[in-house]
Amino acid sequence: MFKKLVYLMLGLALSLSACGSSQGGDDANAVRKIKLPMGYIPNIQYAPFYVAIDKGYFADEGIEIEFDYAFETDGVALVGAGELPFAVASGEQVLLARSQGLPVVYAFAWYQQFPISIISAPELNINEPADLRVQTIGLPGLFGANYIGLQALLFSAGLTPDDVKMDAIGFNQVEAYASGQKDIVVGYAANEPIVLASQDFKLNEMRVADYVQLTANGIVSNETTIANEPELVKSMARALARGIADAIADPDEAYEISLKFVENLKDQDKDVQMQVLKTSIEFWQAERIGFSDPQAWENMNDILVKMGLIPEPVDLSKAFTNEFVP
Repeated sequence: MFKKLVYLMLGLALSLSACGSSQGGDDANAVRKIKLPMGYIPNIQYAPFYVAIDKGYFADEGIEIEFDYAFETDGVALVGAGELPFAVASGEQVLLARSQGLPVVYAFAWYQQFPISIISAPELNINEPADLRVQTIGLPGLFGANYIGLQALLFSAGLTPDDVKMDAIGFNQVEAYASGQKDIVVGYAANEPIVLASQDFKLNEMRVADYVQLTANGIVSNETTIANEPELVKSMARALARGIADAIADPDEAYEISLKFVENLKDQDKDVQMQVLKTSIEFWQAERIGFSDPQAWENMNDILVKMGLIPEPVDLSKAFTNEFVP
């Protein structure tokens, strides 16, 4: 079902591709206006982008960013069709798209670790992946990063989806856990566990990244942009790398800057939002910001084949590059 959904969304986005444009003016010195699909709503977790804009890092590179908070698959499809030069997307979306012939290329790793966690009631003693055997697990649906992260965790323990019961509950993991409807749920490490803990719920958290390395969110481009406008890709990478470095170095400043970009952030609990930011930072940190781990790509390739989401491994030499990493 997930495969059909991905194909449908890719096709829909392609059919709407005439609505977007990646082109600025013809003047080489003109500011390049770039519409950037983000894949999620405005959120403190996008702090590096907000910092890079507020401090003029994109402007220094001759780039003006317009955020497009749309579905991730839509952005990937538009980039693959050459209608947009960049999108924010996760590694599995790149491999799914390339398996369908879309020439997308992952050019900059924002997240260095896959940010999915399994949240469980302490009395269940879920301390390692093998403990998930025969358990019922709530997750938004049989699609997306939650689904892939859960299966990767199962595979790491020699389990298969048949060893557990996956229950599609929609994007209400917090409510399902808090109400006792589900004792185990899958969510983002910088979201559901923090929200539940802030409401004084006891929980165990098991991060996928502690057991398997997978490619997470980054900047995705396409073969045409990389071939014809390599300096634009380098500029995009440089600006974002500076934003990430500053957000890591000074989370308080990053929060204050994010208030300018996230309309309702000021109305939310600052302590909770700061914890969301600091937890996110754990997933961004790297010796070389932007570097994409080849082994993480190998692992993602293998998992998608095991899940039946792609018929065969994708040629990774074309799927990602580190040549633009500052």
